[in-house]
Amino acid sequence: MAKPDVFNVDCPSQGILQLIGSKWSMLVLCALRTGPRRTGELKRRLDGVSAKMLTQTLRELERHGIVEREDFAEVPPRVEYRLSALGRSLASLVVEIEQWVTTHYTRMTGSVRRYDAA
Repeated sequence: MAKPDVFNVDCPSQGILQLIGSKWSMLVLCALRTGPRRTGELKRRLDGVSAKMLTQTLRELERHGIVEREDFAEVPPRVEYRLSALGRSLASLVVEIEQWVTTHYTRMTGSVRRYDAA
């Protein structure tokens, strides 16, 4: 197997980069870093995500080994999602991005206003 090259359009690593760089994936990782959550809890936490998009995001994260799904086989149905070991290592990086955005939000929005006004 060749070494991954995220700059090569034909390399499958670009798909992984696209998955982990998506807004919803990053927010799911942040929401799950404190522990397991049910789908409804995630939907409420991720303001603006559609049920379809949340399901697609969770499935892709599970498919790539970042999230683990536990079905409790109960009535009514109960499913929880949690970060895998791989997901926890990624979440630590995403949390740094979340903190960076929070810290620099005002500065960046001011820059956008100045740029757009020019």
